[in-house]
Amino acid sequence: MSKSTDERGRIYLPKDVRERFGDQYRIVELPSHVALFPVDEDPLEGLRAAVGDAFAETDAGELKTQAREAISREVRTEAESRTQDSEE
Repeated sequence: MSKSTDERGRIYLPKDVRERFGDQYRIVELPSHVALFPVDEDPLEGLRAAVGDAFAETDAGELKTQAREAISREVRTEAESRTQDSEE
């Protein structure tokens, strides 16, 4: 399917595409092209649908806490690694 932008840079998606994938999309810029990925109205439900029962008993707050803790660990590990590299 090929679409052009209008004078304001908008792209209009056909009705059948909107009905199939929804009205919200994430625009991802890649080195050779741009891609549109549908965004679920309820992203947590979309995640649960994608991974099955893996998060069935986990609420959104707990998932956020776990994600923040994992990121903090990664940042600390990276910082420690850089400190060790600079001391050598």
